[in-house]
Amino acid sequence: MTFIPDLATLAAFSAAALVLTLTPGPDMTLFMAKTLTQGRAAGLVAVLGAGAGLVVHTVLAAVGVSALLSASEVAFLVLKIVGAGYLIWLAFQAIRHGSSFSLEAVEAPRQPMHRVWLQALGVNILNPKIVLFFVTFLPQFVQVGDPNAVGKLLFLGFYFVVLGMPICALMVVGASAFARFLKSSPRIMRGFDWAFAGIMGTFALKLLVAKANG
Repeated sequence: MTFIPDLATLAAFSAAALVLTLTPGPDMTLFMAKTLTQGRAAGLVAVLGAGAGLVVHTVLAAVGVSALLSASEVAFLVLKIVGAGYLIWLAFQAIRHGSSFSLEAVEAPRQPMHRVWLQALGVNILNPKIVLFFVTFLPQFVQVGDPNAVGKLLFLGFYFVVLGMPICALMVVGASAFARFLKSSPRIMRGFDWAFAGIMGTFALKLLVAKANG
């Protein structure tokens, strides 16, 4: 199946996806808060809403990036290089500011389940950092001239969702313990920050070195 990346690419993407899933951010804050205030069902619905948002980002990124690749290989290379710079900036921000995990910031009155799903979907879709991340991160795993680029982008995006959602569901099941663990273990959270920064920086530098040597 030509849309499946090679094993080395898939392994690198899997490592990045796991760290990204475990790094606290707006989505994790939301579904953990919903779990602690409304129960596990609400937390799982929030996970599904966030997952739906990632599917939307995947489709839009794959279509947009493939269209750019078809229109201009130079523009696609510029996107990848700019994306590398953005990944370096994300790495710097993770080290400088740390993880954003604040349950108090999103606590709210109880909501019906469809509102919880819509809220999670909206938080995900309207987050400009997630938009930029998908547009700049996914293209790092396809090459100029690859006729299967759109298929690989869709596969990687959906793979990210499938890999991450069970982990998020497990967080919801053990939400109280997991929230206490994160809030009482600053060294662990800093470890996530450094792992995130390391992966983002590695991908960015690898791309920039490849372009410099090319």
